[in-house]
Amino acid sequence: EILYTFMLCFVVLNVAAATKNTPNGFYGLAIGFVIIAAGVYGAGMASGGCFNPAVAVGIDLSSYDKGFGWCIIFMLWEFIGAALAVLLFKVVRPDEFGGEKTEIAELASEFWGTFMLVVTVGLNVMGRTPDGAFSIACALMSMIYALGDVSGAHFNPAVTLAILISGRCADLTASKALKYIGAQVIGAMAASILYSGIYNGASFKLGPGTGFDYARVAAAEFVFTFLLCFVVLSVAVSMQTKNSTMFGLAIGSCITCGVNAIGAISGGALNPAVAFGIAMGHRFRDGSFVAALIFGATEFLAGAAAAGIFGITHAVDLDTAVDKKVESAA
Repeated sequence: EILYTFMLCFVVLNVAAATKNTPNGFYGLAIGFVIIAAGVYGAGMASGGCFNPAVAVGIDLSSYDKGFGWCIIFMLWEFIGAALAVLLFKVVRPDEFGGEKTEIAELASEFWGTFMLVVTVGLNVMGRTPDGAFSIACALMSMIYALGDVSGAHFNPAVTLAILISGRCADLTASKALKYIGAQVIGAMAASILYSGIYNGASFKLGPGTGFDYARVAAAEFVFTFLLCFVVLSVAVSMQTKNSTMFGLAIGSCITCGVNAIGAISGGALNPAVAFGIAMGHRFRDGSFVAALIFGATEFLAGAAAAGIFGITHAVDLDTAVDKKVESAA
């Protein structure tokens, strides 16, 4: 309740209150998808998924004949989640409060975005939810909409590498990319400790699905990580094809597509941070560390390949930039 009330309030603050990120055409989409990510699938299996004191009171009153009082505890948890959301909002958006945006804000953004993604992955797998792929995609979409204008909302080392190689983001230096990747991996590992703790220390293994080997895992992870990275570059980086409203939905939909397509083969990590987070959650047992290295290497290669193909298909971006320079000089 604390975690996903935090996420709900944090997303609301970022998409409906932050002056830099408003007005926009996606605030309702971002807020609604938090409920799908958390309440219906993710944390719903553990707490029922209220994330709202009014909902908690309403449910408790409707069943008063079976006992009343849990709503008070739920309300306390939810108010704690809301307070934490305000604190992090101030960390990632100091410019909203008279300060200046710093690298700390960007790294905090990457940490928490990846954290919420991986904890949602873990809770869906541990809860054996029927439509986990959509829940995970919704978590990613919501955090992208919330933090896209803070750090770029990569939340994935393969995406960070793809953007770096593409050369289309002047602010992303090699040094910053390494810091982003560090924040993402640390966030993923922290998330794995939390979801495992919620399920009393239980975890799940990273590796090939039943009947599959690492060659097939590598092929599957490569194809759909490539898809994810290419879509990110196309809808969020390219000056010609970027979409200011549907970018989060397009990127998140890659997760829905990929996890449903290859979940039985590899689990559909599509993200080195997710791979290392799952391995950490399993305490690096049963070959999980080696598996994370194989997954991560494959996904990094896919990100690099996506950047290469993007450079060909979207060369028009560079042509347009040259034309504008010529016009400016004239």
